[in-house]
Amino acid sequence: MRERLPPWFKKKVPDPWVLASMRSLFDELSLHTICENALCPNLGDCFSNRTATFLLLGDICTRNCTFCAVKKGVPCPVDEKEPQHLAEAVEKLGLRHVVITSVTRDDLPDGGAAHFARTIARLQEKDKALTVEVLIPDLGGSLRSLKMVVDAHPDVINHNLETVPRLYPQVRPKADFQRSLRLLGQAGELDSHIVTKSGLMVGLGETRDELLQAMEELRKVNCDLLTIGQYLQPSAHHYPVVRYVPPEEFVEYESLGKAMGFCDVASVPLVRSSFNAAQLYEKARMKRW
Repeated sequence: MRERLPPWFKKKVPDPWVLASMRSLFDELSLHTICENALCPNLGDCFSNRTATFLLLGDICTRNCTFCAVKKGVPCPVDEKEPQHLAEAVEKLGLRHVVITSVTRDDLPDGGAAHFARTIARLQEKDKALTVEVLIPDLGGSLRSLKMVVDAHPDVINHNLETVPRLYPQVRPKADFQRSLRLLGQAGELDSHIVTKSGLMVGLGETRDELLQAMEELRKVNCDLLTIGQYLQPSAHHYPVVRYVPPEEFVEYESLGKAMGFCDVASVPLVRSSFNAAQLYEKARMKRW
């Protein structure tokens, strides 16, 4: 039997009509969201505000990360109409800042980079004032693939480290901590105007020193923004929660992160990668320029 959640995780039950309305729009346009596929605890809040984080390249991932609720297996062919459908959804929702992620597609030669680039281009073509944030997979460590995404000029490139190096074999067995770090550093080197961002989960068994070291490593590659949130076990078959970190520790990590030089740090138990994404981007933009 799984441990009961601490009281600070209590959320209001979302309005069923709002959820149905948003899901109807996404179904109509054959779009996926990470909000639904990753069982995000903030789904009700985001859908109520008529926003979502979109999931490109289908809803089946080729990786076997043990923390993630997204389905694993053999993905479907890439939907070439997805960039246009996403642009339509953004227009209908009236979004001014859009966050786009994807499943990891190790089956594609470029890891899906060209599809990201086409999607960014279509969004910017439709609305030049729109700011675009992409949360990308590691693209197999390919600099060429990363350059495709960078050359499309998103405003933010996010890539989550997720956890500390010691836990990668158990939590992200097909990923590599140094490869992910290198991707973030290379993104900033390829285009200094792009804001770089990453995210870490806590409660997987990492120590305080390990977490702070991971944060320091991010600063060494000039990562601008950081999100820190509590890991929640999606099911009994996923990696277990080792500890529920109390809110006061999140406050401490935010303070320490800012002292390290991050433009901003969002550190709260229910923070996820796209939490207050537009506000975080604006903080980075004001501090950097």
